Amino acid sequence: MRYSALKVFKEALTGHKGWKPVWREPEPKAEYDVVIIGGGGHGLATAYYLAKEHGITNVAVLEKGWIGGGNVGRNTTIIRSNYMLPGNEHFYELSLKLWENLEQDFNYNAMVSQRGILNLIHSDAQRDAFVRRGNAMVMAGADAELLSEEQVRKECPFLDFDNARFPIKGGLAQRRGGSVRHDAVAWGYARGADSRGVDIIQNCEVTGMVIGNGVCSGVETSQGTIKAKKVAVCVAGSSSRVMSMAGMRLPIESHVLQAFVSEGLKPILPGVVTFGAGHFYVSQSDKGGLVFGGDIDGYNSYAQRGNLPVVEDVCEGGMALMPMIGRARLLRMWGGIMDMSMDGSPFIDKTHINGLYFNGGWCYGGFKATPASGWCYAHLLARDEPHPVATEYRLDRFQRGAMIDEKGVGAQPNLH
Repeated sequence: MRYSALKVFKEALTGHKGWKPVWREPEPKAEYDVVIIGGGGHGLATAYYLAKEHGITNVAVLEKGWIGGGNVGRNTTIIRSNYMLPGNEHFYELSLKLWENLEQDFNYNAMVSQRGILNLIHSDAQRDAFVRRGNAMVMAGADAELLSEEQVRKECPFLDFDNARFPIKGGLAQRRGGSVRHDAVAWGYARGADSRGVDIIQNCEVTGMVIGNGVCSGVETSQGTIKAKKVAVCVAGSSSRVMSMAGMRLPIESHVLQAFVSEGLKPILPGVVTFGAGHFYVSQSDKGGLVFGGDIDGYNSYAQRGNLPVVEDVCEGGMALMPMIGRARLLRMWGGIMDMSMDGSPFIDKTHINGLYFNGGWCYGGFKATPASGWCYAHLLARDEPHPVATEYRLDRFQRGAMIDEKGVGAQPNLH
């Protein structure tokens, strides 16, 4: 079934009796060409592009919970490509280009809203750094615009420009950035993959790997053994636990990242705003709530909830940037499990075990990378060679001294 304005109008006149389930609930088959472990945004995008771009439809996506219940539904919905280093910028620019045509591509309303993202400048040194970043973005084919203090005042008059500690001196804007409805992305990719023959199997937890003579030939699950020619792991914060089933130890730590939503307010923010003197970012949802977040919790955890010191830290950042946020009531909060790599950049690569592939280490960048991650992972699975924009995301880059230290803060994932 294709969605359209005409279809909505027709169903409204006929009592909405013609809608069909968005995807099937199949029983797992005994064997697949590709089994994808993880039914989040990246796993579903991979299955969708495997079927659509490479014609590989004998695919199963295994999800231990329900579609949309993991990190893809537990983030702050921001999309952008304002990276600087060559290993990252072209990848995230590809992702942003895929976002721009995503709804037309999979015929689903993901509420892609390119309202722009503004990174604030608070010092002369920071201006120099943002000029460099903006130039790198433009040279890589992305868009970037350096704004003066007067321009920022015109667009965001509610900010605390004359703060004694953190005066606002300008900003770096990417007009094509913005936000997307997070769980709608999962539903859209799931629907698109299912319509092309992919089996999406919920409540199917992987409990082990079938490995012999250096070859991975399937997985053990709560619904039985499933054989596969290729097994693709794509489980975000659970990467270390799943890959340990194959005897692999990853350069990854798992941390909780909390997000928050305020009560509904009248339109205030024109787009996404980030605090340059602290870790705080905020946008406004279509329902009017302020959606914001900040640092990860400073301890390792697999729990989808955080602690109060981080709540205090994030709210302090919001108050320093825009004091009016103190008048808004917090409506809800949640946590996602971040797979923090040691250089702040991800992995999309084959492992030393034949037939076993890995996608992870996305740190804060997982949601915005969803389309390009799926596109490049599907390319790797179909052709057994990395996509041209993902050649730096190798598992052995630490051994080779080829880190992609985008944040420049060293090998401490709690500081990324």
